Amino acid sequence: MTLATQLAETKAISPGRADRGAAERRRGLSSPAWALAPAGAAALGLALHLALPDRQPSAALRPFTGLLAAMLAGSLAMAALGRTSGRPGAWARHRSPLAAGIVLTLVAWDLLTLKLAWLPLPYFPGPDRVLGAMWEDREALALSAYHSLRLLACGYAAGAAAGLACGVLIGWSKSARYWGMPLLKVIGPIPATAYVPLAMVMFPNAFISGVALIGLAVWFPVTMLTSSGVADVPAAYLDVARTLGAGRAHLIFRVAVPAALPSVFLGLFMGLGAAFLTLIVAETLGVSSGLGWYLKWKQGYLEYAHVYAALAIMSLFFSGLMTLLFKARDRALVWQKGVIRW
Repeated sequence: MTLATQLAETKAISPGRADRGAAERRRGLSSPAWALAPAGAAALGLALHLALPDRQPSAALRPFTGLLAAMLAGSLAMAALGRTSGRPGAWARHRSPLAAGIVLTLVAWDLLTLKLAWLPLPYFPGPDRVLGAMWEDREALALSAYHSLRLLACGYAAGAAAGLACGVLIGWSKSARYWGMPLLKVIGPIPATAYVPLAMVMFPNAFISGVALIGLAVWFPVTMLTSSGVADVPAAYLDVARTLGAGRAHLIFRVAVPAALPSVFLGLFMGLGAAFLTLIVAETLGVSSGLGWYLKWKQGYLEYAHVYAALAIMSLFFSGLMTLLFKARDRALVWQKGVIRW
């Protein structure tokens, strides 16, 4: 047997072994034994929370006990679901280790603050104080969350639309690339927050100033990655389309842009992160609502429980929007399954 034949057989066998190894690793984390891990973590956390004395002043509201009890009940239901067959059972088994990690993180937070006082007040409030602040200020937080979401959505939409248009133009046209790339290299590396004085002068309305800053933060990564994706479309795709009689508009919107979608979505993901970073600064431009404004207000009074409550809401926003963007990417790039590993 020649060396080339041995290498060919090794390559033919290796993917199967790799797939079996990956499947075994997935089964290890998704076994029925892991389905009981969240319930065990919740029961341990509840027992420690009730048994250990408080080393910090107790909050007026004690919602963490109810949260742990609810987590225990939900974990038991999840464990029962994990012992069933089918897609729901597989989902429960797959998510059980993650759920256990979340519960243990909350338990560790409670131990380090309220029970052991290793992290001092007022800078590190326990979960009872944060959850209580979230309930006490629920109306203000809900209004601030609405204004932040509206500002973020408007700024992100404006920046993404401008970035897509500029990216397609720069990636397709040599003349636009000649003039546009130097401009991107000059403006792009400067943080959008550095343009706060300019935005305040150009846009006397605080909301429009915030939208402009967030849009600028989103525009740069979307433009750069879209133009790179359009410029790197294989020439064979365009040649085949021209042979079939495609015009310029068909080449751009039916060939180049779909082929560049992986780079486009990468730019959209990066733009979403930049938008959240700019949101806090954008909400300090004379506005009287929004999560950024709320953070600054409560931090000035050293009410860090309210600060952490606002940060928790912002993290939920970011996670939810990122999940929606992932869903949109999976739907738009469904043709890549089996070609690119998700």
